Amino acid sequence: MNVAKRLTSSLALLTMVSAITFFMILLVPGDPAVTAAGQDATAEQIAATRERLGLDHSILVQFFHWFGNVLTGDLGTSLQGAGSVSQLIVDRFPATASLALLSIVLSVVIGVPAGVVAATHRGRAIDRIVTLVSSAGIAVPSFWLGLVLVIVFSLSTHLLPSSGYVPFTTNPAEWFRYIIMPAATLAAASTAEIARQVRGSMIDVLEQDYIRTATAKGMLPRTVLLKHALKNSGVPAMTMVGLQVTFLLGGSVIVEQIFGIPGIGALSITAVLQRDIPVIQGVVLVAALAVLIVNFFVDLSYRYFNPKVR
Repeated sequence: MNVAKRLTSSLALLTMVSAITFFMILLVPGDPAVTAAGQDATAEQIAATRERLGLDHSILVQFFHWFGNVLTGDLGTSLQGAGSVSQLIVDRFPATASLALLSIVLSVVIGVPAGVVAATHRGRAIDRIVTLVSSAGIAVPSFWLGLVLVIVFSLSTHLLPSSGYVPFTTNPAEWFRYIIMPAATLAAASTAEIARQVRGSMIDVLEQDYIRTATAKGMLPRTVLLKHALKNSGVPAMTMVGLQVTFLLGGSVIVEQIFGIPGIGALSITAVLQRDIPVIQGVVLVAALAVLIVNFFVDLSYRYFNPKVR
């Protein structure tokens, strides 16, 4: 895999996403100038606001002006007077990032071993249990699971807080108490998907001739499993991890609302309700950038799992 070529294609895709985001937002009903000036603003005030925001120019001029600012890190200003969009996202990003990161760690730490155990005990009781639990994890809606966890661990047992957020830099222990339940809610479906993918990949690999050869040579079962089978089934598993990051970012919108986490998901809902177009554009662009970065590193991981990719 050519890293430079992959990086170039990612930048081109990000540019395309930027353009699509900008032009699709223009289809949203309503006048951004009226939103910024206020519903009770006079025609003169609305015209002045439209000129201040650059909305009196053609669409192409507006796009190139906006995209030029984006390249410098300036995502515009909130129409609701909340300040710089870039600063809003910077302030909210740590909460969403910590939630997504802990969720993907839980998904991998639980999902990979569960898939390996199910594959090595194919057809047995443990395999059926993992398959059943995985199917349930995929089917259960995250909002329902979140509410159940709140009832069990907050309202009934008072073990964990039901809502809120404490930054990791402020108090790591309190951060964990507040974030573990939302992360578990968000990780449930991803854990199930990863477990199913690892199980299927491991079963295919364990049936290959080189696995039988390694076993016939007297190699320890643990070595065969970890050094050969697990590594060679890593590409499909990593692909699934990359896909789950996209779902985690989308699912965080619901989870942040349930648990009162002041992250980007909550910011995006507020922006949609207030028709704050610059904030919506900024959130979409940052989410797309995060997905591209994760997928780029997933592609790099293929070089380790599959030497043919190098």
